[in-house]
Formats: sequence, C-alpha cells, structure tokens
Amino acid sequence: MTEKGLGDLESIISDVMSDGSARGLAIGITDGSGRILYERYFGYRDEERRLPIDRDTIFGMASVTKSFTALSIMQMQADGLLSVTDPVSKYIPGFSGMNNGEPVLIWHLLCHSGGYFPLPRIVVDKTAKEIGIEDTLSDELIYRDDFADEGVRLVASRLDAQIRFTGRPGERLSYCNDGFGLLSDIIRRHSGYGSFASYLENRILGPLKMTRSNISFIRNTLDDNAAVLYSLEEGKWRADRDYQNDAFVLHGGGALKSTLSDMLKYAVMYLNEGVSADGMRIIDRYSIHEMEKPRQVMKPGVYYGYGLESRMIGDMTVIEHTGSLPGVSSSFSFSPEAQLGIVVLCNTMDVAVSAIADAAMNVALGLPAISPRPWHADRQWSEEEMAELEGSYVSGEGDSFILSRSNGTLAMSLNGSDIGLKAIYPWQGMVRKKYSDVYLTPIRDENGKVFAAQYGSRIFPKTGPSA
Repeated sequence: MTEKGLGDLESIISDVMSDGSARGLAIGITDGSGRILYERYFGYRDEERRLPIDRDTIFGMASVTKSFTALSIMQMQADGLLSVTDPVSKYIPGFSGMNNGEPVLIWHLLCHSGGYFPLPRIVVDKTAKEIGIEDTLSDELIYRDDFADEGVRLVASRLDAQIRFTGRPGERLSYCNDGFGLLSDIIRRHSGYGSFASYLENRILGPLKMTRSNISFIRNTLDDNAAVLYSLEEGKWRADRDYQNDAFVLHGGGALKSTLSDMLKYAVMYLNEGVSADGMRIIDRYSIHEMEKPRQVMKPGVYYGYGLESRMIGDMTVIEHTGSLPGVSSSFSFSPEAQLGIVVLCNTMDVAVSAIADAAMNVALGLPAISPRPWHADRQWSEEEMAELEGSYVSGEGDSFILSRSNGTLAMSLNGSDIGLKAIYPWQGMVRKKYSDVYLTPIRDENGKVFAAQYGSRIFPKTGPSA
C-alpha cells in the first residue's frame, strides 16, 4: 500500500464519516496468514465521554450475522444432521412452509429466495414484555426455550399466512430476515447444543478464539468497552447501549456483536477455506465454496450465495456482507484471489461503510481508491413500461415508493421524497447515490403485468395505481 493510496483511503473515510455523522469507526485489513496490514480507529466509542476505540471494542454486526448462521447450517450438513435440500417444515414444528403448493427448502432461506414479501419486524423487547420475561445476566433471553418458542411461533405463523409471493421457491431474491431467523431456530432445535448462542460459542466463536464475540444483548449493554449506538430517530439523535433496539426476535438474522480483532480472525478462516490462522479446521472447503457460490441476483454484477454476497472488482472476486441496525453500520469482505480480508465497523446507523471497504480493497491492491461507476446511455421509458410501472409499492417493513408519469418520463418518490430515477435498460431503472447505485426492476407475471418491483434487495408488492 502506497503512501498516496493510504492518504486517499483516509480521505474517503473522512468524507463518509462526515456525510453520515459517524461518531466512531474501526477498520482493519488482514492477509491469509493473519498478518494485520492496516488497522486504524477514528472518532469515539462514546463521543460524550471522549472514549477511544480499540481492537476489542464491541460493535453490532447486524446482518453480517447471516454468514455465521449459514456457516452453522453448512457445518450441520457436513455433520449429517440435515441437508440444505430438505424442506424447512421438517425441522420446525407447526410450520407448513409452502409457497403455492411447493415446499420452501433450507437452501431457499439461505439465499433469501423462499418467495416471501418483506414483513414488519418482530422484535426482542416487545416480545419479551408480552410474555412477561426480562433479560438478566443470570437468565439471558438468548438461552431461553420459552422465548425462542414464542419467537418462532410468531415468525413462522405469519410467513405461513402469506398468500402472495414474490415467485416460486428459489425463483428470485427478496431479502428476508425472518428466513434467517428460522434457520437459527433449526440450529437451536437440531444441533444438540440447545440454543443458537451455545452453538456459535462452541463451534465457531470458541474455535476461532473470537473471545469478545457473542449474540447477547444485556452483556454488551453493560460492557464499558462496547460502543455507544448512535441512531437518528424522528429527526433526533439517540445515543445509548440499548442493543435490543429494533433487534429481531430470532437471532440468526442480525444478533451478533463483535470486535475488529475477532472479525479479522473470521476473515482469515475464509481466506484459508475453512481453517483458522492457527491451523484448526472449522469446516470443509466444499462447504465454504458452496456458501460463496453465486445463486441469486441482488443487482447487476452482485449475487447472493449462502449468507454471503459476491461480485467482481476487475478480474478479482470479492465476497462480502454488510449490516445495518440502529447504531450499527458494518462491512465484512474478503477476496480469495487477493488473499485479503477487510472489516469496517461503525457505531452510527446508515453510514456508507461499504464504500470504505471498497476503497480499502482497491488501495491494498495498488489500484485507485475509487472504482469507476457504470455508465449508461440515455434512454426513455416506453409507453408500455410507464403504463405497467405506474403505481404505489409498499413494503411490510415500512418503506414505500410511488412511480408516476411526469414530463413524459417516470418519476419516483421514496417515503415521500422525490429521488432521481433514470431509465437504463428496458424494464430497469437506477437511482445514483453518492456512494452506491440502487436498481429498480419490475417483477412481471406470465401475462407481462407488473405485480411487484425490486428496489435494492427487497421486492415491494404493487398495491395500487399511482396517486
């Protein structure tokens, strides 16, 4: 890494942190031997007390957790406890797991292709309150069967209640946190460890010596070297260590908390195809390759495997996942060819940490820090496209957008704010943001009628004509 490259990287870090009002950030780059090539800390774990970040400061991982859940499932398959081609219903009592007469299989959930539209989040604190229990150090929610049983009942019953689907099982991706929640319940019920937390501790975190990592809520709330979480809620900043805030009731989709030091160890395991830096095999090569294999399109050039995404930078593969929750922006990525792993952790919501990770990968390879963005020729929406796409689209997670005709083209309003939608290909548009491009792709039935649209990683059902 050249002095200029590092200067460019740190300039990008400064810009991203400024744009996202980020309070604190940690970044590290490792090679396959576990040698740390770059490690720096910016800002504070607690801005009010001016407390610094170090390599053992705990951050939320949010959806980076999904790779741990997928790795656990692949370990169980290697142990002969299940097959990813099994129906999910085989392992979860009371869950029919049917999509238009076809069973949803484990592998469908691993790559978000069960066919489920996004639903409102079922959260930890509300569920615990409803059944009259609380989280304590002596009796943590993450180990309690009564809490897990209620969580899976709530999640499974409402998935079974869906009568509209994004497509057949395995047909297309729509990001589904509930699916990874069900996968973690399969691990709880059938691994022999009694809870998802215990499985992670015994089969992944312990063997990798990730001693500061866990899926606890209360332990991290009480840990002084856990980052304060900064979230913008209704126009006001919230700052606390409430690691239950908006957390999924089932833990496989986003409950992990970890540190820069621990996550770099996790990256080394992938770079060594399942072997830790000190030579312990965590899982076989085949299972690692199955996790990394592209299976569903997320957006042009980006694919989802089992709990991991993949894309190309030039002729090099990058495997990655990001995470976002209140007070959490996380990025985990590695390149098998380059033998580089990169971790970026931030204690502020909605910070473009993936842009920092991309720049870090480029700089580590001696490339310009910023990769060129795709260029598209100007085109106009056809009359057929506009007629079919016009309408309102509402996600169960709370987001919505409207597509309407304006001055001979399609205008897009997202959550009440106009954003710049550009037609790039027939039946596809794009919104260019400062650090990323978000694609809009309509989903059409056999008669060519638009019944939904994918925006980003979610498929939004079409709910009515435009206003």
